[in-house]
Amino acid sequence: MKIRFGYVAIALDVPDGSPNKTVTVKAVEKIANPEGRIGRLRRLTRENLATTLRILRYNAANQIHLYRFTSKTVPLATHSIAAGWDYIGEFYEEWREIGDYIRKHDMRVSAHPDHYTLLNSLQPEVLSTSLRDLDYHVTMLEAMGLAAEPQLVFHVGGVYGNKQSSLDRFTREFEQLPERVRSRLMLENDDKMYSAADVLRLCQKINCPMVLDIHHHAYLNQGEQLENLWPEIIATWGEHRPKIHISSPKNSKDFRSHADYVQVEDFLPFLQAAKVVDRDFDVMVEAKQKDLAMFRFIRELEKVPGVKRVEQATVEF
Repeated sequence: MKIRFGYVAIALDVPDGSPNKTVTVKAVEKIANPEGRIGRLRRLTRENLATTLRILRYNAANQIHLYRFTSKTVPLATHSIAAGWDYIGEFYEEWREIGDYIRKHDMRVSAHPDHYTLLNSLQPEVLSTSLRDLDYHVTMLEAMGLAAEPQLVFHVGGVYGNKQSSLDRFTREFEQLPERVRSRLMLENDDKMYSAADVLRLCQKINCPMVLDIHHHAYLNQGEQLENLWPEIIATWGEHRPKIHISSPKNSKDFRSHADYVQVEDFLPFLQAAKVVDRDFDVMVEAKQKDLAMFRFIRELEKVPGVKRVEQATVEF
């Protein structure tokens, strides 16, 4: 099987490689002129888009096919302070150039809407904010001209005192989403409330791909074995290539936080479990040292018997 690796948002090996330059609402509100406020957001967006394209060029040069966009490409895009600003039309050429480059180099891109994106919230205003955030992400992908496929990772949300009611509420809201949004979503297990088994059952019910986070699974599970879960998780992807997330605990006392790098031993149990199905898949490295952590991890993984690097960010096992 072939396993491709990618990283999240910031390229540390690229000079000024952060595409999520942003600003606080308070700082923008200090600008009295409404056009001046949009001008501040406009400058940051232009810079973020240019940095994104530079990162994609770096990825192509290093045969990295997997990359996650920052959600802050357009600062404060879903806030009322940016209401009426057509950041898609204004940067039409930039969005298209990014999308064309992605297609030309056969890249798989994604994004991870923020933690406040909660479809099962009991608060109408939280739900409204969540729907705006999903629409923002989908609009960016559409502006790039990217076909609808699993691109947006998010979580089930809270329990709110009744897990089954919360799952039912999530299902209702998910099924009411516009097809342009629903077709781009994938669900991830978390480390607080919804285990891999919980999310798998939900994904099977609503016909949604599941992203397995093996760090979260190590922290929150009911004793399920990865070799039993993996074939069913793969089935949720249909013809699409499955994707997982990997990271290592920061330390024994702070197990849930992500470390700077990923330890190979945290990945090996899953790698062995994945052998039950001969299926290529992708791995998003969620580590503080971003692309540097990804390449260090691959170098260490090459030392494992049976693993062979076939591209700079792709191995065979």
